[in-house]
Amino acid sequence: MTAIRLVSFNVHHGVGGDGRHDLPRLAQVLAAADADVVCLQEVDRHFGDRSEHVDQALLLSRALDMELAWGPSIDEPGSSSDRRQYGNALLSRLPLLGSELHRLPGQGEPRSALRAQVQLAGGALWVTTTHLSSRSADDRAVQAAAVAGLHADPGTAAVLVGDLNADATAPELAALREHLRDAWELAAERSDQAGRFSLHAHQGLTHPARRPRVRIDQVWVSAGVTVTGARVLDGAGASDHHPLLVELDVPVTG
Repeated sequence: MTAIRLVSFNVHHGVGGDGRHDLPRLAQVLAAADADVVCLQEVDRHFGDRSEHVDQALLLSRALDMELAWGPSIDEPGSSSDRRQYGNALLSRLPLLGSELHRLPGQGEPRSALRAQVQLAGGALWVTTTHLSSRSADDRAVQAAAVAGLHADPGTAAVLVGDLNADATAPELAALREHLRDAWELAAERSDQAGRFSLHAHQGLTHPARRPRVRIDQVWVSAGVTVTGARVLDGAGASDHHPLLVELDVPVTG
């Protein structure tokens, strides 16, 4: 087995609860998580004024000294030579063997899944990060089915993470449950940002950051991947979500 620390975080294009775009604050939260793999949603690259037109994916990868895989959901001509993009990013301090971008079906805002292969000692792990529709359960159902299709091989160690805009038990995520398991429910140890005596303690709620009410940020794992811990970290006001950290033991396949 190889131990992996993985974080999933909807970063709200680097804008926190105070309305400020603050990429150094976000980088500090991610650095403190000390993860091997960081999966981010709602990342901007030269997108517009809201994120000061910067390349957030590249700047964060440099700040954390991690390799970068990028998957734009929105990709449009910009006002200069840079493309105006928005989507999912994967950062890794382990070698990346390659990545794939998969466009997802559905109406409204374009959605995609970024799938990357991470090299491990004696094997590899496929990691998919995505952000499903907030528009309708029907859209999420077809998107979940498309993402589930990427994980149909039972012999491949894999993790799916992201902002799914639905609880793990929601009917529209049924396709995921056919191939993968909810890491929060499997975790041997769990903690979150709810107060010790809160009725919501240990439920893994991640959004909204100030008073989390829903568990829409999730990690799903393939058979054979062991979840030793799951924690909702303090996002320190860097986003409107809190980050989710999972500790995994991945089987060696080599």
